[in-house]
Amino acid sequence: MTERVEALQLAGWKQRSLGGFADRFGPLWTRKENDGWAYGILATQEHLNPAGFVHGGGLCALFDHVVSAVAWEAVGRRACVTVQLSTQFLAAAREGQFLEARGRVTRTTNTLVFVDGTIESEKTELLRGSSVQKIVVQAEL
Repeated sequence: MTERVEALQLAGWKQRSLGGFADRFGPLWTRKENDGWAYGILATQEHLNPAGFVHGGGLCALFDHVVSAVAWEAVGRRACVTVQLSTQFLAAAREGQFLEARGRVTRTTNTLVFVDGTIESEKTELLRGSSVQKIVVQAEL
């Protein structure tokens, strides 16, 4: 696993500690790319379900974090919360795989941000989905 971590670092990935729930499904890795940010996790034993595959709930947690972060960035770093999340599981992942997640805004209104995204590993699409994010008004906090 150490070699894998070193390879990720050489490829420009940085491990982040955000605290809270994000540290439970992570650790989270990030990398700045031409059109935004990529996010990832290195699947370990802790990410697996009893069948030995990365747990679908873990994939959903990563996806939810990514689409929220993409929305947050798109609206000037204002807080956004998920009001709808739709996912399709396309393939399974195993321990040791690096899961890369990306999202893109498809539409923004005064109160909502629509984001599509994927999670891939080794050029295989694992999850595809979409979300609707509500821009949180300060008074709502």
